[in-house]
Amino acid sequence: MAPITAEQVKQLRDKTGAGMMECKAALTEAGGDQEKAVDILRKKGLASAAKRAGRATSNGVVGSYIHMGGKVGVLVEVNCETDFVARTDDFQELVKDIAMHIAAADPRFVRREEVTQDVLDRERAIYRERTLAEGKPEKIVDKIVDGRMEKFYGESVLLEQPFIKDPDKTVQQLVNEKIAKIGENIQVRRFSRFKLGEGIEKRKDDFAAEVAAQVGG
Repeated sequence: MAPITAEQVKQLRDKTGAGMMECKAALTEAGGDQEKAVDILRKKGLASAAKRAGRATSNGVVGSYIHMGGKVGVLVEVNCETDFVARTDDFQELVKDIAMHIAAADPRFVRREEVTQDVLDRERAIYRERTLAEGKPEKIVDKIVDGRMEKFYGESVLLEQPFIKDPDKTVQQLVNEKIAKIGENIQVRRFSRFKLGEGIEKRKDDFAAEVAAQVGG
């Protein structure tokens, strides 16, 4: 089977409103057939989930997860449309799973739109230099860098990371499945991850350098 193209993914996304990752997976499963891919998304509830994406999510919960005997902790805010759904076992389970995933996978951002331009510029520069050092032809360097940036998103962006309990699906796909089951829009708004002692050594080094500079002066 020929590789799935970006244009095919865009066409399916325009038809269904589903996410890019979901569209690509559906097209791959359908062998590139658009109509079969639409059916696959509909059966999984992903197309209908996308239609709910514009609904306001003013309710929800702040969930927590503590790991490794108190050495790693996570707070995550997950929003939904009604307080009733926020109290359901399905929603509470989703929040717990997401918090646990954050503790294990250590994402840096919730979604790719939150990745700052300075981070993007730095990563692209590193990948470009690495690709050139590998001796790749100049004419395909940008394409290779684009592919490596997609891998960067998959490693650093929460919603695009493979879910720790089921690596065959992303965290966004997990959320979409819950949207289809519950019937409300669900959004991961923000999170904070705390690791015991993180940053302490750096502060010690900074203080030592400051003292050394003062003594030297």
